[in-house]
Amino acid sequence: MGLKCGIVGLPNVGKSTLFNALTQAAAEASNYPFCTIEPNQGVVKVPDSRLEELAGIVDPEKIIPTIVEFVDIAGLVKGASRGEGLGNKFLGHIKEVDAIVHVLRCFEDTDVVHVHGNVEPLRDADIIETELILRDLDTLDNRLAKRKKGALGKEKEEADFLFRVKELLEQGKWLRRESFNQSELEILEPLCLISMKHVLYVLNVSESEVGAGAAKALEAINSRSGIAEERAIVLCSQIEAEISQLESAEERLEFLESLGLEESGLDHLIRTAYELLGLRTFFTAGPKEVRAWTVPAGATAPQGAGVIHTDFEKGFIRAEIVSYDDFVQCRGEQGARDKGLLRVEGKEYILQNGDVVHFRFQV
Repeated sequence: MGLKCGIVGLPNVGKSTLFNALTQAAAEASNYPFCTIEPNQGVVKVPDSRLEELAGIVDPEKIIPTIVEFVDIAGLVKGASRGEGLGNKFLGHIKEVDAIVHVLRCFEDTDVVHVHGNVEPLRDADIIETELILRDLDTLDNRLAKRKKGALGKEKEEADFLFRVKELLEQGKWLRRESFNQSELEILEPLCLISMKHVLYVLNVSESEVGAGAAKALEAINSRSGIAEERAIVLCSQIEAEISQLESAEERLEFLESLGLEESGLDHLIRTAYELLGLRTFFTAGPKEVRAWTVPAGATAPQGAGVIHTDFEKGFIRAEIVSYDDFVQCRGEQGARDKGLLRVEGKEYILQNGDVVHFRFQV
């Protein structure tokens, strides 16, 4: 499985600059609303130093990382749920993503106008999230309108449940998957409600605020008793744009060290998005390729095999597993086998982050 994130926010908050840095694509970044009419899409390799370590042992022909797809969705404005600023079209794109990356402008720049005249990230967050909730209310109203008056049985139970969900949204509450049981989720999931998606706030600050100055912006968003109480990170999209233009890893490392940073904001963003969605990475390692694969937390060995190929899951026999640390310490699968560190697991095994796996199956 891959991860698909939609980048949202008001116009002129730095979304397209961030997207360009992420994908090194040529999305237009202009000082006026709606310069992004169609969502720009780009695929980004997930940084993972373990791949290089495994490759140093196995010496494969190829190294294939797992990926994240980012979608740059044009700036939303107040009234988007009613079609303002092509809002209905853009809100439709958000329904298709796994998680929302909500960019909030925290920098002052007289050359880049703010759509509301001044920089106030908490207000901006409220505007966007209110529009997303209003869109979900429209979706619920459309579904409820299809229920016949006087319906009984399952139809009535579903309608009563959707009315309760509607009341939560009308109170300005962001929905939580863990608040619903499996039968309720089966009703909600086909609706693709935006307010059920995880949200990662990206506080876009100026270069001078990337270090200690960022604490003020983080404190403000974390203290907010807001709608989507998720996670927040700080980065400067202009710095990330500069980093993306550097050719070598050594140059990027030197640049980060000069700023007192241990990793780029983009690496932090991707890593946090994975954590937010509870994703795990396992590896396959052989002479043809060393490859990273993504599964949700709790995925079983057969489900992991199915990510590689559906036939692997159907014909799953067993999984031969070595933890990443043991694989590296023993210098490969054979070394781990010799030391009794290779485990044979069956259909009930839950894949762990960093497992190096060899699936056995029959078609």
